[in-house]
Amino acid sequence: MPKTITTRYDVAEHLRTPEEMAAYLEACLEEADGDAAFVAKALGDIARAKGMSQVARDAGLSRESLYKALSGERTPSFDTILKVVAALGLRLHAEPETVTK
Repeated sequence: MPKTITTRYDVAEHLRTPEEMAAYLEACLEEADGDAAFVAKALGDIARAKGMSQVARDAGLSRESLYKALSGERTPSFDTILKVVAALGLRLHAEPETVTK
């Protein structure tokens, strides 16, 4: 029987277009259930897809601090989130929650 070889799945390898990145962030925002570190990790995935060094430069942060902020192990400041979202060429938006009765 041949040996099965597995590789680690990395979502960043599959985020190729701005539309895919925006859809991924939108899905993560919906699934986060208030977990800011989860959203930060999703932004980290998108930043890795775009190139962490370039995103760090565009956000005005060091690459090391960007990795730490978006690791999913801590909750970055909202200021950092806004800088990263802008550097990624994305926009956050709000809409009313629909409540079904």
